[in-house]
Amino acid sequence: MISIDIVILFQAVNFLVLLFLLNKLLYKPIRKVMSERAAEISAAKEKTVSVDREVQEKMARYELKLHKIKSDATEERNRMLGTARDEEAVLVEAARREAAAGLVMIRESIGKEARQAEVFLSAQAESLSKRISEKVLGRSLS
Repeated sequence: MISIDIVILFQAVNFLVLLFLLNKLLYKPIRKVMSERAAEISAAKEKTVSVDREVQEKMARYELKLHKIKSDATEERNRMLGTARDEEAVLVEAARREAAAGLVMIRESIGKEARQAEVFLSAQAESLSKRISEKVLGRSLS
């Protein structure tokens, strides 16, 4: 059977003292830190929202400027392309005339270089074939 004596009184006092100390040393500081963190988080969220709003406004202005710049650039590019096409036609015609005039000189030069290359390669081929033969036979052919 359960008996009620002085020990229960000591346990109750001990419990109340422990409850008081835990509240004073542990629970209140933790609640204070948690409320400070909640306030910081709330302030950070508000700042994030305002920064996000500013970013959206700046992006809208940027997109508007970018669209205008692209439009201006397209107009300028089309104008420059027209000028370039006219200049290209003049240059192509001049190049065709110059190419036709230089074609004869190039053909003569190529023929001369081909003859020189043929003479050089003949000498090289003879020298190379002699060296190969000497290596294959293992003796000098001179």
